[in-house]
Amino acid sequence: MPQHGPEQPTREVYLLFAHEAYYPVGAQEINTSLVAAASLLHPRVRQPDGARIYDRLTRGRRPGEIVPLSTLTHELGGGALWPEVGDWEAVTADVLQLIGGQECDALSLGLPDIARALVCCGPYSEVRAYDPAAGRYQVYGPADRIEVLAEIGRQLAWAEAGCAWWPGNGLLAPVNPEEAT
Repeated sequence: MPQHGPEQPTREVYLLFAHEAYYPVGAQEINTSLVAAASLLHPRVRQPDGARIYDRLTRGRRPGEIVPLSTLTHELGGGALWPEVGDWEAVTADVLQLIGGQECDALSLGLPDIARALVCCGPYSEVRAYDPAAGRYQVYGPADRIEVLAEIGRQLAWAEAGCAWWPGNGLLAPVNPEEAT
């Protein structure tokens, strides 16, 4: 689990976040988005909040890692430390505006209910869903969450097709410029 410390930020990390569903003309529901972490450094994203979240998001990660917003919340004491980092709601709303204006690359997803619930929960949480046909509850846990993230990773690999994602133009410097990626 990344903590404050000497770990260097990692390039090519992605932020996955759920949001209010929207319906592009002639398309399915979009309720979750994935962007390159560097999109948080866009000048149209609330700053310095975006840069501080970028720092937390990239520190000590593996290249190509997809980090759900809920994982950051878990790492930040279940959300208790968000006020010290930034306003994640304003930042993700700004990023959604970038996506809508095609000002950064994004993978816009219409995740099914269980998959969306799993990425909205912390990494060790369980989701219980009632199966009326079987007359019982089905429990989905960390292994199921990992599989959802792996599937999103496969979609990302296909979408990238060997090219790095464009985080937008005019990006600001990270919080710690000497650690810029």
